[in-house]
Amino acid sequence: MRILFPIARFLFSFIFLIAAPRHFSSEGIEHAASLGVPFAHVLVPLSGVMAIVGGLSIIFGYKARWGAWILVAFLVPVTWTMHAYWKLTDPAAIHIQQAMFAKNLSMLGAALLITQFGAGRISIDDWKKDHESVS
Repeated sequence: MRILFPIARFLFSFIFLIAAPRHFSSEGIEHAASLGVPFAHVLVPLSGVMAIVGGLSIIFGYKARWGAWILVAFLVPVTWTMHAYWKLTDPAAIHIQQAMFAKNLSMLGAALLITQFGAGRISIDDWKKDHESVS
């Protein structure tokens, strides 16, 4: 069942990588600014870089603990600013943003687990550990 480790890392990281391009678009930056994100023209692209770096780190299992900390640093402010359902009045919008908020909390939990347990088997970190112990 070793293959579950890279599959799980891919499934976890996929959302960060497919969402990252929007962080570099004027539409994504304007959306964040409309929700009150300060310095959105700087912080939104920076969050895109964090999503890419953290996501790739975890997919490949290279310095996965650091990659997970990057995603924690990404998820906390993004969750509170972009999915603040408690500020909304439209029931449909509240429902959607509550789901997005909960999704981000679950990803935050997974990222925190990776900060403690690392990438697991079939990863660059695992391969390096095995080869360092042989030397």
